Amino acid sequence: MTDTRRRVKVYTLNEDRQWDDRGTGHVSSGYVERLKGMSLLVRAESDGSLLLESKINPNTAYQKQQDTLIVWSEAENYDLALSFQEKAGCDEIWEKICQVQGKDPSVDITQDLVDESEEERFDDMSSPGLELPSCELSRLEEIAELVASSLPSPLRREKLALALENEGYIKKLLELFHVCEDLENIEGLHHLYEIIKGIFLLNRTALFEVMFSEECIMDVIGCLEYDPALSQPRKHREFLTKTAKFKEVIPISDPELKQKIHQTYRVQYIQDMVLPTPSVFEENMLSTLHSFIFFNKVEIVGMLQEDEKFLTDLFAQLTDEATDEEKRQELVNFLKEFCAFSQTLQPQNRDAFFKTLSNMGILPALEVILGMDDTQVRSAATDIFSYLVEYNPSMVREFVMQEAQQNDDVSKKLTEQKITSKDILLINLIIEHMICDTDPELGGAVQLMGLLRTLVDPENMLATANKTEKTEFLGFFYKHCMHVLTAPLLANTTEDKPSKDDFQTAQLLALVLELLTFCVEHHTYHIKNYIINKDILRRVLVLMASKHAFLALCALRFKRKIIGLKDEFYNRYIMKSFLFEPVVKAFLNNGSRYNLMNSAIIEMFEFIRVEDIKSLTAHVIENYWKALEDVDYVQTFKGLKLRFEQQRERQDNPKLDSMRSILRNHRYRRDARTLEDEEEMWFNTDEDDMEDGEPVVSPSDKTKNDDDIMDPISKFMERKKLKESEEKEVLLKTNLSGRQSPSFKLSLSSGTKTNLTSQSPTANLPGSPGSPGSPGSPGSPGSVPKSTSQTAAITTKGGLVGLVDYPDDDEDDDEDEDKEETPPLSKKAKFES
Repeated sequence: MTDTRRRVKVYTLNEDRQWDDRGTGHVSSGYVERLKGMSLLVRAESDGSLLLESKINPNTAYQKQQDTLIVWSEAENYDLALSFQEKAGCDEIWEKICQVQGKDPSVDITQDLVDESEEERFDDMSSPGLELPSCELSRLEEIAELVASSLPSPLRREKLALALENEGYIKKLLELFHVCEDLENIEGLHHLYEIIKGIFLLNRTALFEVMFSEECIMDVIGCLEYDPALSQPRKHREFLTKTAKFKEVIPISDPELKQKIHQTYRVQYIQDMVLPTPSVFEENMLSTLHSFIFFNKVEIVGMLQEDEKFLTDLFAQLTDEATDEEKRQELVNFLKEFCAFSQTLQPQNRDAFFKTLSNMGILPALEVILGMDDTQVRSAATDIFSYLVEYNPSMVREFVMQEAQQNDDVSKKLTEQKITSKDILLINLIIEHMICDTDPELGGAVQLMGLLRTLVDPENMLATANKTEKTEFLGFFYKHCMHVLTAPLLANTTEDKPSKDDFQTAQLLALVLELLTFCVEHHTYHIKNYIINKDILRRVLVLMASKHAFLALCALRFKRKIIGLKDEFYNRYIMKSFLFEPVVKAFLNNGSRYNLMNSAIIEMFEFIRVEDIKSLTAHVIENYWKALEDVDYVQTFKGLKLRFEQQRERQDNPKLDSMRSILRNHRYRRDARTLEDEEEMWFNTDEDDMEDGEPVVSPSDKTKNDDDIMDPISKFMERKKLKESEEKEVLLKTNLSGRQSPSFKLSLSSGTKTNLTSQSPTANLPGSPGSPGSPGSPGSPGSVPKSTSQTAAITTKGGLVGLVDYPDDDEDDDEDEDKEETPPLSKKAKFES
């Protein structure tokens, strides 16, 4: 008995003024040594953990609402509530709180909500209570003024609320309302509007319970029709009684539940439509009204969940073939509203709600509904399905896989009955509705594509010790569903251009491509096998010929995502089928137009160049270079050609490539201590010990035999110089064409090796080779004129065994060449420079 009586839910009020469910447990009161006082303790019923430990402070204002709620504030922005399962438990804890605070348990609030000045407190407390004028027609104006004057003061609001409760004053006011209406006393009705509106702003649950009772609520709404600011009264009661009809699609046997549904609808209507929009100062005064509606909704959902007969009848009629179309539409709309209603619940309540629906068979019922011809019914069923997918995609995946397994078992036993999986699987019904959406804007198809994307997203798939949901579901999806998804794509790309190219078809194919692109990015071998085996990429690239630019870009984005994986299986497939041809053709057809298509194609080739995807680089240059060689407003294609030539050079000279690797390792991987020793030796070496023109060689380098490596280095440098002169000619032609922007000229200049005697942009910068005052420049101490003989430069470079440069080290190469041609300086000259 104690367990059920003390069973509670703990709520906290969040920043959006919504109640968050913190858990269910059992409440008790007792002395807590750490808090030095009597406290409320709530322990979770699941594991016994402490959900709440709150000291009963003597000055905290506790409110008792709806016989089963206790609400209070522990800090300025931290409100708490205990919702009891039974009234007896609430009364018991309320008595404990009142006992600690020295209050009478018959009150519904223990303290003033806001502190006031001492003078005002003294003046108000000197009188035992607020005396209300007698409830008469002649005194309505006086009553309205009293209510309005009490609202600014929290203490006076409290006294007014207590007076209204104790004297049954609200019912007397509503009797006067009938008299005023009968007499057409407009002035009296205006006063009643102000009075009832002021009572709402008192923010008292006890008053709301009276006003929202079955006998009073319509009269309260009637009072609020006569706003003095309006020339004509509103007709809220007429709407609620004649226009708004309550339909019981399934008879509700519980009268309390039925009354609660009526009350919640009408109170929600008062909040949304009848009451004027509250000002900034009045907004918090209606917090109790928000709480009243919230807890009513929680109670309604709980009562419906517990009524097994109601839910059983609901799903039985939904799936019964004998149910007429109008009745089925009402049932589906009720279920949709029921699911939408659950979105206001907290996670634990929502979890219990969807588990109940799952146990009752909501997914098989949805499958039956989605197979019907009624468009409105299917639309509502789609909304219900979206709630389920967003709540728990794993539950939906588990259902469709079990369904497929059952169908496979049946098909084995009934081999003569040939039924394809597309006719029976729930997920294939969703795909078909996406493909067959008749809306010109494809609003429903976009929603369904989002749901499919959620279902195939590995990020929300579970992995356990026994099985991996990702492996199982993706295997199922590619076996039973992928062919349904790609059917419109394959049907429309049998020729060299799309067979249907109207706007709606293009939109649909763009949605399919978006989902396929998502699969390429997040799935592994499943989508790879499907693309290669079904030749999907070739079919997708047919859409590059579409007149709709957004569809052609979707196709290009699909290929770009594949190339971005840098997977050699994909690359071999692309090269074998010559799948760059549609892209190059689209690029050339686009001409000189500077648009998104132009930029996207260039970016794809630039990615291949930057990432140095060797197989694709060779394929593009070998097959499409003649078509692309004249494109000179970007350096992407010439850069690809250069990559290709470097790659071929390495293949033709493997010995040179290995030698380059050895020298690079020697140059960059010397031990730090060796470097320090060499620096010290350089400073200690006297200039007289060196002969003019003798290169500076580190001791570690001198141990090598120069004759062994001089010959290949000389040959390498000769080829290098020849290549530089060719690249200079290319640069000169590009500059003369007039189509290249300055930024491209600059980047090409910096990336192209120039002759030793050419003037670079940095030639006159301080500290650069060739600038006045720097070592090696004509005007600096100890310098000599540069040699113009390439042979001499190569010979000198050949002596610098440890400082040989490579084609990709442009900046270092320029600096080293200048240094190599400069004779060694004396120590004095070095320090003066």
